[in-house]
Amino acid sequence: MYDAILVGGGHNGLVCAAYLAKAGKRVLVLERRGVVGGAAVTEEFHPGFRNSVAAYTVSLLQPKVIEDLKLREHGLQVVLRKANNFLPRPDGSYLLTGAGRTQAEVAKFSRKDAEALAGYERRLDAIADVLRALALQPPPNVTEGGWLKALPELVRAGRLGRRLGALDATLRTDLLDLFTISAAEYLDRWFESEPIKAVLGFDGVVGNYASPYTPGSAYVLLHHVFGEVNGVKGAWGHAIGGMGAITQAMARAAQAAGVEIRTGCGVREVVVENGRAVGVVSDDSDLLHARAIVANVNPKLLYERLIAPDRVPAPTRERMAYWRCGSGTFRMNVALERLPSFSVLPGEGDHLTAGIILAPSLAYMDRAYLDARAYGWSREPIVEMLIPSTLDDSLAPKGRHVASLFCQHVAPVLPNGASWDAHREEVADLMLDTVERHAPGFKASVLGRQIKSPLDLERDFGLIGGDIFHGALSLNQLFSARPMLGQANYRGALPGLYLCGAGTHPGGGVTGAPGHNAARVVLADLR
Repeated sequence: MYDAILVGGGHNGLVCAAYLAKAGKRVLVLERRGVVGGAAVTEEFHPGFRNSVAAYTVSLLQPKVIEDLKLREHGLQVVLRKANNFLPRPDGSYLLTGAGRTQAEVAKFSRKDAEALAGYERRLDAIADVLRALALQPPPNVTEGGWLKALPELVRAGRLGRRLGALDATLRTDLLDLFTISAAEYLDRWFESEPIKAVLGFDGVVGNYASPYTPGSAYVLLHHVFGEVNGVKGAWGHAIGGMGAITQAMARAAQAAGVEIRTGCGVREVVVENGRAVGVVSDDSDLLHARAIVANVNPKLLYERLIAPDRVPAPTRERMAYWRCGSGTFRMNVALERLPSFSVLPGEGDHLTAGIILAPSLAYMDRAYLDARAYGWSREPIVEMLIPSTLDDSLAPKGRHVASLFCQHVAPVLPNGASWDAHREEVADLMLDTVERHAPGFKASVLGRQIKSPLDLERDFGLIGGDIFHGALSLNQLFSARPMLGQANYRGALPGLYLCGAGTHPGGGVTGAPGHNAARVVLADLR
């Protein structure tokens, strides 16, 4: 018998498995696909061209996880972008942000905004520091029962209170606002010019099927700024070899600690006996037992597809019926004969290493969301393009390049019974046309493309509705309510069952935090 079986070999599953094995436990990871990594994988999608398939950039990966698992010794190398973001605008202007250049760039549009920028960054950095600390510990868990169960949660709540109490009144108010108001409302308090609000507001809709004017979108903005790359807070980077290099380093770390990994081995069912999770049945009908079953999948997938309904407690069934998924994401990779040249800034330069945001204003992003709600996809979509081969020449043949296109908004499920399989090529053409408007000749340079509609993301990676976060980052699905009250401490609805995926605190992104936190809980229980 194993001490723990991990259902799903995505990055959080690998992190959890590695920590458990380092503590001397016998651990098995089961992964349905032929390669570990979940949505953080690198594949050849056109002869000679490789790229990250779904997750596509590095920032939120926890430094503690990198150090604890010695990921650099296992081959991980992350480099910083030369610029953070590039926003071309239809009037011929542009905004290029990054270390040492953002203030001067913003001043092109508003001197007042340039002067406000430092205060905005200080305010968000102070709040993000709190979230960084909270990310690596379970939130207070609402429990049933007597004082014995409640006491540890009261202690945890007290520690949280002291940490939040260290913030001054202004920061505490800001933190409350960031959890509840829209990204647009928050940014309007600080800035008057559209370009800086568009660059910052984009983080409020990344992977979030919402308008920047939707209440709660300010938190999604905040969620994307508490990252760190090579010691630089808030920075974005690229893993040499693509996102798969991260999970391959994690797999090597796990195996070095003694973890057994089986690929091409999905889980059909979590076995429950006498009210306890005791094992799994694989797609090949193998029955495997363990003291702990740790699910690295969307909670909705776990409770609605992997466990018989009559074994799931009624409150959990009800919660999962209303668990909101769907991130409005349409993902593409393209093989390029040459680098694109943007009308507003022709030729090569640092801007081509940046996140290139094709959405010139918050109003544009709002229309894109409303359009998708009405028609199934935005007729003028939001596209973020990265060209990682400008930083990593291992991804494409010499002189050629690969680009990642993270496209929004599209409806997770199309209206009127329409199928994504029937419309994926049409929408892919629209996304390339959107880039073409800013970089004439781009379409002619495309040698091949890989398309992942929301349905493809669900089928390939278990991302229900294409949801990259395993559940929306809304106020009712965060912190102690993620995935639900009473399960915020990574213990599932049944004894012996645990969750370690992005559907737990602190949420989505390639962080490793849920895997790290869940491992500590599993180890405490196994002792």
